[in-house]
Amino acid sequence: MSERSLLWVSLPDQRPRRELHYMSLMPETHVTALAREKPESDVEWIPSTYRRPIKRFIEAGALAWVRQLADLDQSAFDWVATLELCSLVTGQASSWRTKTSERRPLQAVITWENLADQPIYKLPPYRQAFNSARDADLLLCMVDAAKDHLLANDFDPAKIRVVKPGVDTSVFFPAKAHASQPTVIFISPLAPNKGIDVVLDAMKIVQARIRDARLLVAGKGPMESLVTQAAADPNQNVEIMGSLDARGVGELLRSGATFVTAPRPTWKWEEQFGLAYVEAQACGLPVVTTKCGSNTEALAPGNDLLDEYSAEAIAERLIFWLENTEERNTQGNLNASWVRENHDLLTQCGRMGEAFAEIESLHGRFG
Repeated sequence: MSERSLLWVSLPDQRPRRELHYMSLMPETHVTALAREKPESDVEWIPSTYRRPIKRFIEAGALAWVRQLADLDQSAFDWVATLELCSLVTGQASSWRTKTSERRPLQAVITWENLADQPIYKLPPYRQAFNSARDADLLLCMVDAAKDHLLANDFDPAKIRVVKPGVDTSVFFPAKAHASQPTVIFISPLAPNKGIDVVLDAMKIVQARIRDARLLVAGKGPMESLVTQAAADPNQNVEIMGSLDARGVGELLRSGATFVTAPRPTWKWEEQFGLAYVEAQACGLPVVTTKCGSNTEALAPGNDLLDEYSAEAIAERLIFWLENTEERNTQGNLNASWVRENHDLLTQCGRMGEAFAEIESLHGRFG
């Protein structure tokens, strides 16, 4: 087939090396990105500005419109793609692609959303964007729960494809030798919904049993002062690693014995997947976490997905993995193999390309 030309319309606070990066790695695809900042991925970049009434990101959609979209020629692109059903750029893309009498681009919407009754769907202008997404040609779900949420909202099943995300296994891979020190890794935003406060409490229990156990924390967020206080206490053995790039995250994970986080739902959010889980497993670490939303989709069998939300429950499982070296190493090896089989980045991006190709075939494109 000919190389597809895909226009990616970014949110103003697009996360690096996520959805745009996936599109850039699809076979036979040339990507042009409207984005505020230069993407890390190998794409053609159109510097963009946004009209944004409030400066905050809202789960499942940003309240922002990109200014440069209207200047682009629809016939120059085979696809226009955006993130999330109710993001306002999705509504923009739906309207923009119809403003041509020629061969209009197909539309794709990428979604992680797992709440069928997501409350912001009821609020204008998110509701208008959400309804405009019904006209999209491809609804590409990153988790099975996203497909369930689409079906619960009466979207056309013929347009839905599920392809789980991948991680770069040349960056995230096991250490040559398993960790010998009782080191626990937390990599996540330092926010209440990710549970760093509960993890710190759990580590106090762990350290009462394993005196040299330590916690390494990477991330930023509103609860950072809590971590700073813990790091300043010599009795807690907590170290702050700050914000890291992908290679830094991989190196940090390879220094650890197990990975922990403790997500809990908010009124408009539940854990959708958790790429940090997959990165940790790719590096050969067992995972201890709490059940939240659809994060079960990110875990290989044998890891800990706890129904009980308490520091005591988390500490019990951390102690198990830290004290039982053979079981820890066995699970770590299983985790790394599971990631290579199910979540290798290039393999998953190839599968995303296949989803686009299926829709193109249905519409007689590239035939």
